[in-house]
Amino acid sequence: MALALCCTMAVTVQGQQVTPPDYSAHILTPPAPDTPRINSAKVFGVRPGAPFLYNIAATGKRPITFSAEGLPKGLKLDPETGYIRGNVKKRGTYRVKLYAANSLGKDSRDLRIEVGDEIALTPPMGWNSWNCWGNSVSQEKVMSSAKAMVEKGLADYGWTYINIDDGWQGVRGGKYNAIQTNRKFPDMKQLADSLHNMGLKLGIYSGPWVGTYAGHIGTQCNNEDGTYDWIKEGKHNENYKYVMPDDPQGNNVRKEHYYHGRYSFAKEDARQWGEWGVDYLKYDWNPNDHYYTTEMHEALLAQKRDIVYSLSNSAPYGDAPVWMLKSNCWRTTGDIRDNWNSIYKIGFEGQDRWVPFNRPGHWADADMLVLGMVGWGPNLHYTKLTPDEQYTHMTLWAMLASPLLIGCDMAQLDPFTISLLCNNEVNDINQDPLGMQAYRYYTRDKYVTYVKHLEDGSMAVAMFNISNEPLTIGFIPRSLGFRGKQKIRDVWRQKDVAEIEAKERFDTQVAPHGVALMKIYPGNTRRRAIESARGVEVPQ
Repeated sequence: MALALCCTMAVTVQGQQVTPPDYSAHILTPPAPDTPRINSAKVFGVRPGAPFLYNIAATGKRPITFSAEGLPKGLKLDPETGYIRGNVKKRGTYRVKLYAANSLGKDSRDLRIEVGDEIALTPPMGWNSWNCWGNSVSQEKVMSSAKAMVEKGLADYGWTYINIDDGWQGVRGGKYNAIQTNRKFPDMKQLADSLHNMGLKLGIYSGPWVGTYAGHIGTQCNNEDGTYDWIKEGKHNENYKYVMPDDPQGNNVRKEHYYHGRYSFAKEDARQWGEWGVDYLKYDWNPNDHYYTTEMHEALLAQKRDIVYSLSNSAPYGDAPVWMLKSNCWRTTGDIRDNWNSIYKIGFEGQDRWVPFNRPGHWADADMLVLGMVGWGPNLHYTKLTPDEQYTHMTLWAMLASPLLIGCDMAQLDPFTISLLCNNEVNDINQDPLGMQAYRYYTRDKYVTYVKHLEDGSMAVAMFNISNEPLTIGFIPRSLGFRGKQKIRDVWRQKDVAEIEAKERFDTQVAPHGVALMKIYPGNTRRRAIESARGVEVPQ
């Protein structure tokens, strides 16, 4: 995919023409080459016997032919699409060589497949419906976002999950007496199949209360038969959203439904999701607790397919070991908003403490990306973040090894936003197989420096200007544990900008609320990088 250089275009929002800001001068990500380049994750986890779906995400001139060496028994690669499907029954580590070729050249990438107890070995990358559609989400809008994921090239960079947030639920029924869909989602199984045929995966939303935040039924109920009194009484709209007597439009939510009921249907609901082909669950309530976290954890493990388990929201820090053991992702914050204060509080006030608990398969979630067209419902607008703040936002989430979930209307992605989401080197920092969260290396009143150890022994260094004036910020590689001559690479621009001795200082200008993201390489050996990151004394 080649990134466009002009960002001015008209989009339609609620019947009105909206012209997005022209941020073409701020695009740093260079266009992808026409030669093949593989961009997908270098490690993939799956449980024995579970359905396997891995997309060899690649850019370059089409057609591209895909091939692989060393695939374990039970897996088959489609050479035209790059989708690897099947199932592997035998536990173990399988080292695979992936290839992508077109008329102009060939590329390869190593893939490590781990068949065992852990999934989500890199932070999930995808889209969530809430920050654009809110409770107005529908199957049509979800499919529109999925098609845009493919057509605008994001799937070629590893973006995979299409997650439906609150608003899909109807009443209980079916063979499991599980939550069924409302009329906005006529066929969830068909939707899942369609996404899988596109190399994408389906996510869904629920919570262990009688009612959800948006006013739909939850996993629990006060009646043993799975019926809800407020639905029997007709206090709902056509989509089974609770409607107060004085609120015929259903704009308000009945907060008295925010409690645990007498009967749990977690097992029944999990069976239904497994049968539909769901790949991801966002399980939302506050405060998260041991009991209901474990209940759904066990219900999902009982299914014949892998379902990534994401807790929301504001998981208490004191129970961090529980979230790490019983979930794949856990929200560390309340809901994000598209302003500098929200980004600052999430990124620079409190994320550091999660470093000991972040590891492959278990990720501290800083909430969704508020880039592009957002609005939490019917009234969409372009993000209020400045271009420099958007670079800070994307860089922070990549460095923190946070799940990357886009919250905008995918069909209305503009070229600048695409350039933020489709920088393969930035995404590789987030998806690094070592799976280490960045830690705060240096803090001053006006700037913060985060460093992140990478599997190959190199290091990502993000220098954030948190002030309202331009600053010169730098570092000395030797102080970060490096020896000898090192190259400094500007990751956003994808070019080397310096080659210095480790004892020398590197400085660069950083805009207000902006960031300079650098990579120090070749770095150290993988062993030294891991030992250094863990605070182990390494002989000189």
